[in-house]
This record gives sequence, structure tokens and C-alpha cells, in this order.
Amino acid sequence: MTRVKRGYVKHRRHLKILKLAKGYRASNSKLFRIANQQVLHSLCYSFAHRRKKKGDFRKLWITRINAAARMNGISYSRMMNGLKNANVDVNRKVLAELAVNDAPAFNQFAEIAKANLK
Repeated sequence: MTRVKRGYVKHRRHLKILKLAKGYRASNSKLFRIANQQVLHSLCYSFAHRRKKKGDFRKLWITRINAAARMNGISYSRMMNGLKNANVDVNRKVLAELAVNDAPAFNQFAEIAKANLK
């Protein structure tokens, strides 16, 4: 059997990993073995956190809606209940955007919610 020297293929693979590890601290960006472990960890984190980001944005929207609702004399949960009773189908992302950029429109939603509380 012929001898296979892995120089070229191995070198390219190492460079690919080290390029992904660029910007990491200390040995994490310099030494292949350590960089490879760190890149594997980082890819797992990036996958998980892309999903986590959705929940983070939902929390932010709820916080903004709650703050604006309380300025209108109603809590977040009561406002969402009132909007649901009124069959107003508007999502939290839009409500949060209105709370920040269009206060009069948000105030109308708050009045609708107050009127439809049981």
C-alpha cells in the first residue's frame, strides 16, 4: 500500500478551524486542538441562542407593553385580556412598536381593552 502524506489536506482543515476561531482569547485562537474544541462549543451556542433570541424579544415586547399600559392606568395582563375579549387580533410585536413610536394609537388600544374587561 502506498504512503499517504496528509500535509495539504490537514493544513487546509486546520486553517479553516483557525479562521473560525479568529478573535477568541489566548490559545483558543492560536492552537488547533484547543481552537477546534472552542469552535465546536461556539457553534452549539450559536444554534441554541438563535432560538433563545425569539424568547428574549418576546420578553422585551411584554416589558414595553406593560410600561405603556401602566401609563394608561391598566396592567399588562388586564390589557391583553381586554383586547382578547374585544376580539382585537394584534400581536405583541406590533403593540410594543406602537407603545414606543405611536403613543396615541396605543392609548386607543388601552381604551378598547378597558372597555372590554369583564
